[in-house]
Amino acid sequence: MELLLHNTISRKKEIFKSITPGHVGMYVCGPTVSGESHLGHTRPYITFDVLYRLLTHMQYKVRYVRNITDAGHFEEEGKEAEDKISSKALLEKLEPMELVTKYTNLFRWAMHQFNNIEPSIEPTATGHIVEQIEMVKTILKEGYAYEVNGSVYFDLNKYATDFAHKTPYGKLSGRVLDEMLETTRALDGQDEKRNKADFALWKKAPAEHIMRWASPWGEGFPGWHIECSAMSKKYLGEQFDIHGGGMDLQFPHHESEIAQSSVCHNGTLMARYWVHNNMITINGKKMGKSYNNVIKLTELFSGDHPLLEQAYQPMTIRFFILQSHYRSTLDFGNAGLQAAEKGLERLMRALERIEKLPTSEKSTVDIESLSNNCWNAILDDLNSPILIAHLFDAVKIINNIGDGVEKISAPDKIKLQELLNIFVFDILGLQKSTTDSNSEKERLNGLISMLVDLRIEAKNRKDYTSSDEIRNKLSALGVMLKDTKEGSEWEVNDN
Repeated sequence: MELLLHNTISRKKEIFKSITPGHVGMYVCGPTVSGESHLGHTRPYITFDVLYRLLTHMQYKVRYVRNITDAGHFEEEGKEAEDKISSKALLEKLEPMELVTKYTNLFRWAMHQFNNIEPSIEPTATGHIVEQIEMVKTILKEGYAYEVNGSVYFDLNKYATDFAHKTPYGKLSGRVLDEMLETTRALDGQDEKRNKADFALWKKAPAEHIMRWASPWGEGFPGWHIECSAMSKKYLGEQFDIHGGGMDLQFPHHESEIAQSSVCHNGTLMARYWVHNNMITINGKKMGKSYNNVIKLTELFSGDHPLLEQAYQPMTIRFFILQSHYRSTLDFGNAGLQAAEKGLERLMRALERIEKLPTSEKSTVDIESLSNNCWNAILDDLNSPILIAHLFDAVKIINNIGDGVEKISAPDKIKLQELLNIFVFDILGLQKSTTDSNSEKERLNGLISMLVDLRIEAKNRKDYTSSDEIRNKLSALGVMLKDTKEGSEWEVNDN
């Protein structure tokens, strides 16, 4: 099996070949734990969970590193350097590390709800200050950084000149440095930089800054980009296989990571494959505080948000996300979520029905072609929507066999069951819901099953009047009954 991945840096699909045969090193940028995880966090971590699962199924030994940014990095895009974690800690009247622990635990809980496999290593920025300082010292020694008043900045002009034929700045995002220098506005308090586009490797901590560490340049804190360069190098080496994250991280974060790492590693591109998922919009609008449409994950699960018509289970959200290709924009809305909920229920009902399928000497269905179609889809740059379409082909096959329209042999039945278990559970990471929020639906299903059993008893007594009355009332409620050789089956009409 060959896996095709779209490499952002080459802008084309490439056959994936790991640096070390049988082993894969993958680094994915994790969350800044200054607040509760929101809808925007779902897509990258579900996307790379599927990639992790697929590579593992392909018998690779994967070291998956996903960091936690807990050092209160500042945002250079704002008017002032803001320490998100310190600001939020003051607001919530907590110690910074108390705040970090609270939201890290909440993030991990949410990832567990989505059935994401835990990464192999989950390093924190605060746990790797020494490594970051050492990397900054190397960049200074090589002549690609300068220190001013206790802060250290990366010299983009010098880097762009010397590394133009190795790892040029802008290769990943497609941006041109000259244009960046023209369009980057000067920020308050940053007139000490040689060029407006230079980014901070280390910042001097002002008096009010809570999180600070000793360094050769005085007390301060690391820049955003140096954190990931240092941690990826420590756990995956100077060059590794896959670097992942959201498309919004291409510039400046990943672009700056490449520059820093290239200086420290003699021009070596830190990762061979750069994989980026696209963004989520909500009802056609970009997600942001100004639109009042940032939905926290706990709000998604409870339905407690003005934009939500109901609560949505984690598996519904996961299935909804996987119905779109990870490189396409995904618009989040109630109609799409409710359709995903029904589709997932239909898929799970079909999986439950396999056990009861009668077998024949020969099959009239082609399980081999179904298998090939499924593998071709997922190996083609994780094309989960096409894979899901083929899984619904399998649903049709199952229902046709159950209705006596098609036949399946015992060996093919086993193959079909194994195939669906691999793709539905092992690779897509879906699971049957066991959450408390499903209890109402379970009670309803129990009542329907009881009525179906009463109808069967009425038929056995030849009380066809009562039998027909139960059928008609269930039909009026959208419950469709099917009488088979194995007994009566029912399903709720999706329409």
